Amino acid sequence: MSAQVIIGDAVGTATTKTSVLLEFAANQNKGLIVPYVRIIPQSPAEGTILLDVSTPTAARMKMYNANTAYGTSGWLDLSGKGADITDAMTVQPNFSSAPESSSTKTIIGDVTSPANGVLVLESAIKAMVLPIVSDVQDILSPSPGMMIYVNKPGSKRLAVYNGAVWSFWRGDFPSGQTP
Repeated sequence: MSAQVIIGDAVGTATTKTSVLLEFAANQNKGLIVPYVRIIPQSPAEGTILLDVSTPTAARMKMYNANTAYGTSGWLDLSGKGADITDAMTVQPNFSSAPESSSTKTIIGDVTSPANGVLVLESAIKAMVLPIVSDVQDILSPSPGMMIYVNKPGSKRLAVYNGAVWSFWRGDFPSGQTP
């Protein structure tokens, strides 16, 4: 089975589509919002990305990579600092009284997946292309949990927004953060 989804137009941004499962329209100045999670999963699939709101006054974007070398329990902090998103949490659903079903998910790329996530991209050879913007300043009202790829001359990098600040990734750790 083969599947590909382009959100925002029929063209997307990837020039070669053979390695892409999910991509976004160019020049939209919008990002991808990851799930807000009040209780951090204990054994998620590697590559899981979320906004940790277990403490809404210290929200942080995190990615699970199973590397516990730095005492992170496998969770890598993408933000570098926390943000107070208490106000944003008032409009987020709270499933504490009626939890979501673990089988409720959308899978792109395959029919089934053992990964537990809201949106699962399942492929051994294809990937997601994040929304591309020229500058984070072009996004007028970023939302907590937003991810984008900045395609700026001399400054191409992943950017995540925790509700207060953008953190930029060029390598293993956010700028200014060390293991």
